[in-house]
Amino acid sequence: MTEIQPIIVLPYAHGQPRWRGRLRTTPDDFQVREEMDFSLDGAGEHVWLWVRKRGANTEWVAKRLAERAGVAPGAVSYAGLKDRCAVTEQWFSVHLPGRAEPDWTAADDPDFTVLKAVRHSRKLRRGALSGNAFRIVIRELDGDPAELETRLNLIATHGVPHYFGEQRFGREGGNLERAEAMLSGREKVRDRHRRGLYLSAARSELFNAVLAQRVHEQSWNQALPGEVLMLAGSHSIFAAAEVDATLYQRVAAFDVHPTGPLWGAGELRSGGAVRELEEAVAATLPIFRDGLAAAGLEQERRALRLMVRDARLEFSEPCVAVISFRLPAGAYATTVLRELVVETMASDSAAA
Repeated sequence: MTEIQPIIVLPYAHGQPRWRGRLRTTPDDFQVREEMDFSLDGAGEHVWLWVRKRGANTEWVAKRLAERAGVAPGAVSYAGLKDRCAVTEQWFSVHLPGRAEPDWTAADDPDFTVLKAVRHSRKLRRGALSGNAFRIVIRELDGDPAELETRLNLIATHGVPHYFGEQRFGREGGNLERAEAMLSGREKVRDRHRRGLYLSAARSELFNAVLAQRVHEQSWNQALPGEVLMLAGSHSIFAAAEVDATLYQRVAAFDVHPTGPLWGAGELRSGGAVRELEEAVAATLPIFRDGLAAAGLEQERRALRLMVRDARLEFSEPCVAVISFRLPAGAYATTVLRELVVETMASDSAAA
C-alpha cells in the first residue's frame, strides 16, 4: 500500500516560486471574463444579462437584479460564482415569462452595471460556460523578469495541478469546519444552499488531498496502472487497467489527463495502485469520506492536470507584471498563480 506522507501545505509541481509580489491591490488588478461556446436565440421567457461587477460577490448581484425585476431571488441564475475582490464580466439570467423587462440601465449602482440584455429560450444553468479569461496585475514584483517569463512558459507547456482554490473552502477554511460539524452529526444544516456549500468543500478537500499525494510522488501528470483518464476538452472518462506505450504517449501529448475522485457513494472507478492510493488518502479523512457517501452524492472524477491557454506576460512598468491566460470552467486562477509567484501580503510589505 502507498505510504501516505503528511502534507501540511499543497505541494508545488514545479518547485516553490522564487518571485514575490502583491496581488489584488485593487479589484481592477484581478479581471475575469466568462466565455461561452453557444449563442443566444433572441427570444423566450428568460432575459440574459451581461453584467460587469466590481468589488461585489455574485450572489449579492443576483439578489439586486431580482429586486430590479420584481421577482423572487430563485428566478435569477448564473453559471458560476466569481471573486468578490475583482472586476468580472459574467452572464445572469432572469425568468420573466409574459412580463415586460425593467430598464436595466436606469438604476444607479456603483458595484455593477448591466452592459447588455438578450432574450433566450432557456435559463442559465450552473457550469454552462466553456471557461474564463483572466487579466491579473502583480505589483511590487521582486525577481528577474526573464526568469518569470521562463516560469510562465513552463507552466503553459506542462500545466499545473488542478487543485480547488481556497475560495472553495470559505473564509479561513470555515466551510470545512462547518462540513465536519454537519457530516459528523454535531450540527444540523437545513438551508439547502449552505448544505451544498459544505458538501462541496468536503469533496474538494478530499480531491485536493489525493492530488497533493500524487504531486508529492510526482505522478500527477503520469498514467499509473488502474488509472481513470479524462479526454482533454471533455468530461469523458475511461479506465485503464494497464498502461502501455500508446497511453503514455497520449498523456505526454495532453490528449488525456489522469483523474482523481470527487467522492460519493459507490465504487471507485480506479483500480490497482491508483485505487490503493485514493483509498489510503480518503482513510485519513473518514468523516468526509463516509459523510459524502451517506449524503447521496455519486462518485465522479476530475482531471488532476490543468492546462493553461494563451498565457502572456508583459511589464506595464518596472516591478509591475500583467499576466493574462484562459482556463476551462471549474478551474481556479489562484492554482496557476501559486506556481508562479509567492503572494506578499500588505503586512509583509510594511515590515520590510
